[in-house]
Amino acid sequence: MANRYFTKSTFDFLKDLEVNNNREWFNANKARYDASIKEPALDFIEDFADPLAKISRNFVADPSLQGGSLFRIYRDTRFAKDKTPYKTNTGLHFRHFMAKDAHAPGFYLHVQPGECFMGLGLWRPEPKVAYQIRHHIDENQAEWKKATRGKRFTDIFSLGGDSLVRPPKGFDEDHPYLEDLKRKDFMGSTRLTQREVTSPDFNKQFNDYCRRGSGLMKFLCDAVGVPF
Repeated sequence: MANRYFTKSTFDFLKDLEVNNNREWFNANKARYDASIKEPALDFIEDFADPLAKISRNFVADPSLQGGSLFRIYRDTRFAKDKTPYKTNTGLHFRHFMAKDAHAPGFYLHVQPGECFMGLGLWRPEPKVAYQIRHHIDENQAEWKKATRGKRFTDIFSLGGDSLVRPPKGFDEDHPYLEDLKRKDFMGSTRLTQREVTSPDFNKQFNDYCRRGSGLMKFLCDAVGVPF
């Protein structure tokens, strides 16, 4: 039976929080946060554990409140110019089990009024790891093409993120995948509508999208030396 997780109240709360981003308001509306965001997000994470295991047992759907798949609503304002205390989005991250010890790709869901999307891959790996990925692309061009140019992927995702201005050291300017080698981020993403996110079939849709992106995830796992 399909289950609805996020609802209109999820988006209403985030809109209200954007206007009232202060501790007094949040504390007075904590029950709304729990009911419209925290609890449905944790239910989504828990229910996604079995489908995720069928994609790969090396990624984790953890409903724990500390260090789990749900990002905290509290912003780290220590070094930020923006001192508002709360995020105006909800983020869910299904990490590789080795993510604490190594750079590894992950699946991500972002819920925010007017800005919902899901992504997968690696955001801004350190230079050494980025070069590992670039060399893996260079040495496995057919596999990279299948993972990122195949209809199964491109029907849903597009590659995005920042890129170097010049070709990375050690690669020719006429390389057939030069634009991919110049990437700083190795990610696929797709926008989602509020209607999709609040649909009772959203868990199924998210699972399907993760499956469609599994070729890129496997390629990146191989590139950085972690199991898919």
